[in-house]
Amino acid sequence: MGVSATVAKRLESPGVVTSSGLFGTPGRRTLLCSLLLVVAVLAAYNPVTRNGFVNFDDDGYITSNPHVRAGVTPATVRWAFTTYEQANWHPLTWLSLALDCELFGLNPAGHHYTSVLLHAVNAVLLFLFLQRATGFRWRSLMAAALFALHPINVESVVWAAERKNVLSMIFFLLGLYAYGGYARRPGLRRYAMVTCAFALALLCKPQVVTFPFLLFLLDYWPLCRMGAQAVPSEPISRLGTRWLILEKVPLLALSAASALVTMKAQKAGGSVKALSLYSLPLRLETAVISYVRYLGKALWPSNLVALYPHPTKLYPVWQLAAAVALLTLVTVFVFILRARDRRYLVVGWLWFLGSLVPMIGLVQVGAQAMADRYAYLPFIGLFLMVTWLVADWAQTRQLSAAWLVIPVSSLLVLGTLTYRQVGYWHDSESFWVRTLALTQDNFLAHDILGYFLTSQGRTEEGAAHYRAAFAIRPRDPEANINLGSYEQARGHMPEAIGHYETVALYSANPGLRATAYFDLGHTYREMGELRTAKQCFEAALELAPDQPVAMVGLGLIAEKNGDFPEAVRQYSHAIALQPTDVGSLLLAHVLGQEGHADEAKAISERVARDSPNFLEAQKAADALISGK
Repeated sequence: MGVSATVAKRLESPGVVTSSGLFGTPGRRTLLCSLLLVVAVLAAYNPVTRNGFVNFDDDGYITSNPHVRAGVTPATVRWAFTTYEQANWHPLTWLSLALDCELFGLNPAGHHYTSVLLHAVNAVLLFLFLQRATGFRWRSLMAAALFALHPINVESVVWAAERKNVLSMIFFLLGLYAYGGYARRPGLRRYAMVTCAFALALLCKPQVVTFPFLLFLLDYWPLCRMGAQAVPSEPISRLGTRWLILEKVPLLALSAASALVTMKAQKAGGSVKALSLYSLPLRLETAVISYVRYLGKALWPSNLVALYPHPTKLYPVWQLAAAVALLTLVTVFVFILRARDRRYLVVGWLWFLGSLVPMIGLVQVGAQAMADRYAYLPFIGLFLMVTWLVADWAQTRQLSAAWLVIPVSSLLVLGTLTYRQVGYWHDSESFWVRTLALTQDNFLAHDILGYFLTSQGRTEEGAAHYRAAFAIRPRDPEANINLGSYEQARGHMPEAIGHYETVALYSANPGLRATAYFDLGHTYREMGELRTAKQCFEAALELAPDQPVAMVGLGLIAEKNGDFPEAVRQYSHAIALQPTDVGSLLLAHVLGQEGHADEAKAISERVARDSPNFLEAQKAADALISGK
């Protein structure tokens, strides 16, 4: 929709807001709005300072990641730009987390509050972009406030491992702001700023690959590089469709490159699910249903959890038909109103639909059907639609200022819900208990809660959750591996072998299959079946050539067979890949067996001197040597 000169002037005139005092000028009113957004975010997210880390990727990203914990060092920088760890390539995110560790150590409050501040910056940037692009201050403020306070964004802000979302959004919004300047005065320098901001956003998280396509929408509205002019006081450079496409080619090339790297990283990490697990018809149905579920959570943000399990069977026909009908009706509605000078409806709706495409599950990554964090960018489109439509409706009916109590009350409700939702992320146990209470057949939540309970010494409680996951999905690899370990620890070797073989035979994840083969090798070695154990360790190394634990297993078998040189070779290789006190003690033991007493003594003395837990390491090494 174009903004008429009269309306634009009336909205920005001193008569709308007091013309005297500290905030009497447009610039000062903009500053006031920005400060209000920051204060609102800090108030709504204040409980985050009492939250800890959760055992949902926070360990892999922060607490158990030696590269991140080392802080920002040359080695960390090299690693960040070359690793596919966690099935992603996002070097700036790794460096951001490493900087947090350098500043705050493993104090979760520092990590969390950094993300809150980044979210506040994002809200301000969104407000500034919308105000500059549309000429509407208060509508822009309302849309930014919805973004700042909607509880669906809590996951992106308070989940420490999801730093990539809030960080990439900063560069994304800077790119939009720079594009607004480029649209008014095209030039190579301004275009370079857009490209640079987009590239930095991709280095944080590839979710923003739709950036060039969203710029096409902005060309339509509010920049109106096609058709009527948006803000009369700031002329827009209007170009032909062919040129508008050509100028996006470098940005599209960046999107394509990022998509290729992302697919490579996700395949390397085993995150991409095969069609045999989730069929194409099921993925298509889930995508359609998920769009509607996202709409529902935008309007009624309740029962928000970290993991919505992906279904394993097709949906009822009526449910799919209703979802298709609803999406079709909304699409027809927004295109009809487009002809009535409501361009923002088309832009907001296509923004929502289009920016969700990379995460909607057509290429299934992970076990979730949808995720709150995926809404961080797409919901901006919905906030635009609602804000501008309601404002136009109110303006048409010339409603009095008293009606402002409704949007203000809505923001207070959203802020309150966000405040409560932040507490959901307080600690791992309550986090997963609530997730299980609000979802059905959530085998992965059972897996992770079971692992947490086991790590706390509550083995039987943990095993109960593993069995629940196994009952939901008998071939669930995590449940089978953990149940195998549980049975093995109790001497139930046939049961343990059955669980491990399920993973080795049916898992699509090479890393999990390698783990299963290692566990099989360890089980067979305990049973005295050394030949079978050796075959299992070798199978593990074929799947994961740099797996130290399998090398240790082969070393133990070689030592048992009296092949000391081979044992020395395997232990040495394992220590070179991953130095451990236990590995060094095993090497010292076999060197002593081989007759190199001085070398063995030197290694043992070094470990005793430098190890923080020498007695535990010695006990673990003795248990391995004895075959227990």
